[in-house]
Amino acid sequence: MRIMRVWVALAVLALAGGLAAASMGAAGTQTPPPRETPPSVVRVSMGQAVKMVEARYQARVVRADTRRQGGQVIYVMRLLDRHGRVFTVRVDAASGTIL
Repeated sequence: MRIMRVWVALAVLALAGGLAAASMGAAGTQTPPPRETPPSVVRVSMGQAVKMVEARYQARVVRADTRRQGGQVIYVMRLLDRHGRVFTVRVDAASGTIL
């Protein structure tokens, strides 16, 4: 009788362990989403970049977008000067360098 209890206890433990492993296995077998290229560190805000570009080119920024280019964050700005010319300037958000 005592041997029978031991076998039943072992069977219950084995079954419980198998169920736990199966449920963890189902959740653990999912592949993680693909990692993106880590973005560059943004040290220059969009507002700072706009002020810098407007002062340098004596023009008004009429549109500004943030884009990723090869793992870098780039601000792309469209400017309008006093002669009515429209041109585009790109600024590296990490360094503030005009590209």
